[in-house]
Amino acid sequence: MSPDAVSTTGPTPARGSEYKTTVVAIVTAVTMVLEILAGWWFNSMALLADGWHMGTHAAAIGLSAMAYVAARRYADDPRFAFGTWKIEVLAAFASAMFLMVIAVLMVYASVERLLDPRPIQYIEAIAVTVLGLIVNIGCALVLGAHSHGPEGHGHMHGHSHGPGHPHAHGPGEDEHPHGHSHAEAHADLNLRSAYLHVVADAATSALAIVALLGGMFFAWGWLDPAMALVGAAMVGRWAWGLIGLTGRALLDREMDHPLAGQIRAVVPTLSPDPVSVRLMGLKVWRVGRTDFACIVKLVSHDPSVTVHSVKRRLRQLSNLKDITVEVEHMEKHE
Repeated sequence: MSPDAVSTTGPTPARGSEYKTTVVAIVTAVTMVLEILAGWWFNSMALLADGWHMGTHAAAIGLSAMAYVAARRYADDPRFAFGTWKIEVLAAFASAMFLMVIAVLMVYASVERLLDPRPIQYIEAIAVTVLGLIVNIGCALVLGAHSHGPEGHGHMHGHSHGPGHPHAHGPGEDEHPHGHSHAEAHADLNLRSAYLHVVADAATSALAIVALLGGMFFAWGWLDPAMALVGAAMVGRWAWGLIGLTGRALLDREMDHPLAGQIRAVVPTLSPDPVSVRLMGLKVWRVGRTDFACIVKLVSHDPSVTVHSVKRRLRQLSNLKDITVEVEHMEKHE
């Protein structure tokens, strides 16, 4: 094998994202304290659940901010073979696990309150919940410029697609750099995880307001814990999607990525006689926000198919930064 010398560290984390997540973490923590105290004082399960929910969000967003700091600090450390990008992904995965735990705790507390209802001071609880919603919306606007919605999905290569639909390309379609790729949709999972926490907070705040209004005007006391259950289902769904995205990056599950198909499509074009080149092995994995590495093993009867010629062709694929090629030549049997 002959490792390519192209750098694979990719871009260092943006200081703007680090600043945004730090500010949002502080604001969220302050609002969390206010909501928990108000929920306990006014006896609102939806408000209390929203407050604890916001508290774990504050911790998770703070973790995202610390991940940016660590990734930036060790960006030039040669011990990280492919850079520090996965520090951010680890933080995003931890945030997703936070969300899942929150959903479970919300279900438990809501069921308990359904079985043991208590009186609620609606006007005060609504006022505090509206304040929390305003804070959440503001934080979402701060973080949302680089996010792609609460589902955490999306694919980009010049235009965006609906969630969960990878697109394969025909031979030669991507044989030139085009500056965009599906990788860009996952460019900053850490920022997206922070955004997702804020959006989940906003959703549970809105549900809490609906529940409190229903209880105040229609005496539907059951609506308060019921809306908390709805919020738990939403949070759990979003958490599961984020776990899938971050888990895929951490476990290098990229062989279904369109880039793998593009590499396979290049192989027959390496020689004037397509049948004289066979792909014996292919590994593709992500090494940065938008960067990939690959290992390609070929068998060929054509002496013109060399390690250097293969690398030269593969470098034309966008976002492929580190290339290792092995070519085994065999005699052609007539």
